[in-house]
Amino acid sequence: MTVTGYLADFSLPELFQLLEQGNKTGLLTICTLTDTLTAERFNHHIWFSQGQIVAAGNALDQRGLMRLIAQRGWMGDNAVSRLAQTCQINTPLGLCLKNQGVLTAEQLKLLFYTQVMRQVCALFALPDGWFQFDPKAPTPRAEMTGLIATATDVTLAGLRALKDWNALAEKLPDPSSALVSTVEGKPSLRLNPNEWQVWEFTNGTMALADVAKQLNLPVAKAQQIAFRLIVTGLAEEMPLMATPPTSSANLIDPESLELGVASTTSSGAAPVSNSFLQNLVGFLKGKV
Repeated sequence: MTVTGYLADFSLPELFQLLEQGNKTGLLTICTLTDTLTAERFNHHIWFSQGQIVAAGNALDQRGLMRLIAQRGWMGDNAVSRLAQTCQINTPLGLCLKNQGVLTAEQLKLLFYTQVMRQVCALFALPDGWFQFDPKAPTPRAEMTGLIATATDVTLAGLRALKDWNALAEKLPDPSSALVSTVEGKPSLRLNPNEWQVWEFTNGTMALADVAKQLNLPVAKAQQIAFRLIVTGLAEEMPLMATPPTSSANLIDPESLELGVASTTSSGAAPVSNSFLQNLVGFLKGKV
């Protein structure tokens, strides 16, 4: 089942989180309109295997990795094409060339960084775009170095390097909300110092605005860090409730409390179709 939607409704970090959690295999295509004069559309392709990113590129001609090798001056395009024909069908091109002594392990790492980390991380700044995930797309062996990256690692790298957060402004947790840890013990991810500091407050007792004040951080930066913790599965946003009165006559009505939660977590974002979200989340979280 192919799933489509818009990044304005479901951001790239949220998509990555669901694809990784669902151990999905397939092709994620991002189509963006960047030139309003020519109406030229640009496609970005990201291939997943069991929830991990294995390759990326801007075309589907199976020659992107070959072009990168030629651009580095390590081997001519035609020579790479001839060697690619000698590789076993299920072997990634990069690994095949390494086994033949054409590329070194360090060269493969540099290719993967250029092809995946640099290209994909740049997509987090897109203000909008149309996406499609096709679980039936074939695995592009000719585009693969043989290296992989978890969607979580790519998300962290992309969001840490992000300069303009306007595209994700409506996705950021509310400053009046608190964070609750979703993991037992300390996270296994390599967090930076500021992320560790904010994570220490994931006990649901302090609003993000107060956390920012205590850590001497701008509120916007605390929100961005909190968003990173949320989309990497380390924390959840929750409304910070005042202590209810002890008088039974003034107890909070559970039904109104539920409405309050729904109102707070929306953060003023534009409403999204419930059927769209149910189909998307149900598909991405389903078994492979």
